[in-house]
Amino acid sequence: MLRHNPPLDSVQRELVEVTHARLPDYAGMQSAQEQGPLLAFLVRLTGARHIVEVGTFTGFSALSMAQALPAGGRLIACDVSEEWTAYGREAWAKAGVADRIDLRIAPALDTLRALPTEPHIDLAYLDADKGNYIAYWEELVVRMSPGGLIVADNTFFHGSVVNPEATGSGAAIKAFNEHVAADTRVEAVMLTVADGLTLARRR
Repeated sequence: MLRHNPPLDSVQRELVEVTHARLPDYAGMQSAQEQGPLLAFLVRLTGARHIVEVGTFTGFSALSMAQALPAGGRLIACDVSEEWTAYGREAWAKAGVADRIDLRIAPALDTLRALPTEPHIDLAYLDADKGNYIAYWEELVVRMSPGGLIVADNTFFHGSVVNPEATGSGAAIKAFNEHVAADTRVEAVMLTVADGLTLARRR
C-alpha cells in the first residue's frame, strides 16, 4: 500500500521517525502512514477550508491536512499535551504551514463547546481518547456544514469491537460504532484502513 500511495515528503517522514525514536512507548498513537495521504486527499476532494482535529499527538495528521488546505484555510487542532504537540509545531514550521494551524491546548470538549454552534466545519478528524468519542461526535455533528465529513480513526480498535466481552476503550468504540450507525443525521461507511476508519457525511 505504501509503495502505491503518494510518498510522504521529507518533513512528514522526519516527523514519523522522530516520533518513533523519541516516544517509542506512545508512537502507536500516531496515525498510520497511509492515512496521511488519505487525509490530504479527503481535504482536496471535499474542498474543505475549515477543519477541526480532535487529538493531535505529534502532529502528523494535522500536518498532512494543513498541507492540502487551500489558501485561507484553517485547521483547529485540539490536544492536552504541550510536550507531544511540540514535535508537531516544529514540523509545521518546517513545512511552512504553521500559520494554517490553530493549536488549542485544553480538554477537547471545552474547545469544541466554545466553537460557534452553527454549521461551519467542513472536515473533522477524530483520533483522541476513545471513552469520549460519542461526546466529541455530538459536539461535532451539529457544527458540520451540509456535506461536511467526519473521519473517525480506530473504529476497529485492534479487533476488540467484535469481542462481546470487550471492556474499556474497546467497549467505548463498540458503543461509538453503534451510535454512528443509528445516527440519521449522517450517512456513514466503515473502511478497512489501518485500525479501522469511519467516514460520515453530514446530510
